[in-house]
Amino acid sequence: MTNRREVLAGTAAALALGQWPRAFGAAAAQPEFSRSQYQRAIVIDALGGVGEIDPAAPDDAPLTPRALQDARESGVTALNFTINEPGNGPDKFMAAVTMIAQVEHEFTAHPDYLVKVLRASDIQAAKTSKRLGIIYGCQDVTLLEGDIKKLSTFADLGLRIVQPTYNRRNLMGDGCLERADGGLSNMGYDLIAEINRLNLLLDLSHAGVRTIAEGIAASKAPMAITHTGCRALTDLPRNTPDAELKALAERGGVVGIYFMPFLREAGQPDPADLIRHIEHAVNVCGEEHVGLGTDGSISAVPQTDAYREYFRKSVEARQKAGISAPGESADVFTFVTDYNDPMRFLHLANDLAHRGWPGSRIEKLLGANFARLFADVWDARRS
Repeated sequence: MTNRREVLAGTAAALALGQWPRAFGAAAAQPEFSRSQYQRAIVIDALGGVGEIDPAAPDDAPLTPRALQDARESGVTALNFTINEPGNGPDKFMAAVTMIAQVEHEFTAHPDYLVKVLRASDIQAAKTSKRLGIIYGCQDVTLLEGDIKKLSTFADLGLRIVQPTYNRRNLMGDGCLERADGGLSNMGYDLIAEINRLNLLLDLSHAGVRTIAEGIAASKAPMAITHTGCRALTDLPRNTPDAELKALAERGGVVGIYFMPFLREAGQPDPADLIRHIEHAVNVCGEEHVGLGTDGSISAVPQTDAYREYFRKSVEARQKAGISAPGESADVFTFVTDYNDPMRFLHLANDLAHRGWPGSRIEKLLGANFARLFADVWDARRS
């Protein structure tokens, strides 16, 4: 692994959690989450992607053999894949339809590697066939272009996870960057009712605190915050306060902890930061209600000058568009040090085992909790 934090800083953070960094190796006597256990587990990334990160490739470049092999070797059973361009702006409907068409082409081109997830049983089918299950999700609903009736069109195309807002205000409510924190609009309440009617999963990531609270109260079904951190540990807008985490769990929902810069106030997050947020979430929500949503791709982020320039321009573009959140920086990449490779979930599982986590709890975190939530929502029968 390249570009780790300084050895002394990484060691100090790890010792604070009672573990050695993997760079030094784990003692042979320490417990582990074995590769065979991992191969049996359902592993779900509640917000992720597939594909090599190549700054020179066009946005619509097809999947490479390396990306497909990374997906298979990663052991990830399924992931929530974003099919829209977040943020307010024109032509969002067609952009989402175009993205879906591109992914459908990949399904046709690589049936031995990829499978579309439409129901909970498809996740087990993906596991059995050793393919990566792709779940269509959207990050905000600007793709509806103000017409909630279009949600059923996207549901027919395979959309299964719906996030109403993305950082800023839209017609449905306020995102986490809005000063007013006005919560859901009347249309936002109508949207949640339609999400429930269509048996889709409500995802309250990127929402303002009031929007999260009102969304939890309004939904007739369990919901998720697929990718966030704990605001009690790091007071940044993209993280969620304990009161809302607890309310989510009490309604049967699941929170996914991300591998993002927002896990700490400044600097590149490391395993100690991630584990601190995971364990805090478990303490607040209970082990049945916490999972993982990396907000990153399966393949490793390349640490090259070309990527650094690409990433810098990406952050600048987000800042110009007004959707960049506090904690984002051109100097801090969107991954956790030591976990920047396709086997990141196995590495994390081993680090948790070293901390005394039992295998059953690790399996819940890796994917069993989200698999249960998907079944509860997608397969439900409600009036």
